[in-house]
Amino acid sequence: MKEEILNYNFLIKVFEDRDAMGKAAAQEAAKAIKNLLKEKEEINCIFAAAPSQNEFLKYLIEEEIDWARVNAFHMDEYIGLPKGDKRLFANFLKEHIFDKVPFKKLYLINDCGNSQEEIISNYVKLLEERVVDFTFMGIGENGHIAFNDPHVAFFNDEKVIKVVDLDNKCRMQQVNDGCFATLEEVPKYALTLTIPALMKAKEVFCMVPGPTKAEAVKNTVLGPLGEACPATIMRKHNKANLYLDKESARDIL
Repeated sequence: MKEEILNYNFLIKVFEDRDAMGKAAAQEAAKAIKNLLKEKEEINCIFAAAPSQNEFLKYLIEEEIDWARVNAFHMDEYIGLPKGDKRLFANFLKEHIFDKVPFKKLYLINDCGNSQEEIISNYVKLLEERVVDFTFMGIGENGHIAFNDPHVAFFNDEKVIKVVDLDNKCRMQQVNDGCFATLEEVPKYALTLTIPALMKAKEVFCMVPGPTKAEAVKNTVLGPLGEACPATIMRKHNKANLYLDKESARDIL
């Protein structure tokens, strides 16, 4: 580990590279999960789907966790892609974790109904009936968390999940990440958990590697607190952990 910084209410940890970052985040998340399972019969986790999470998920599934007592949600999903499309976030998470460990229950957004209205209603009910213990997420190049881009991000959003239009910087990130070949292929709309829904978790683990995230990290840590950089909401959370590599942290050290 290169450096550890206390900022506001959350702990920032910087590592030499993204592999070290992902391994440390996974180990600490696993420890938190196992500790909570000593107190509760089952727990609920929300997962992000993005290449920035690859190392974290790779190491997390290697941890000895009683997954049969863990329920999993995912935080956002594209609108308009066919069910079998590998670029759907549900399919990304199936490949990287959901099909690799035996969760008690998987709650996938598109499996909750046949229409947007039904999906939203059922997903809201699932989340409101359960206490969210952990949110595992990243930060977008525009500072978004989940698909709460700045123009649709509200710290006091009354909704739990909603339909949003994606800004061009967000959509271009999907091309930069290699998820889509061209901007035209990236869906323009998505379903996303809102900021309050993500921040209701008792603890947040946020993994943000790579040079393309350096500006967003700087804005998150040092910029004005507000919806222009949605990730700044972590500064108001009681227990948030930000994991960086030296490339993403270059502007805050």
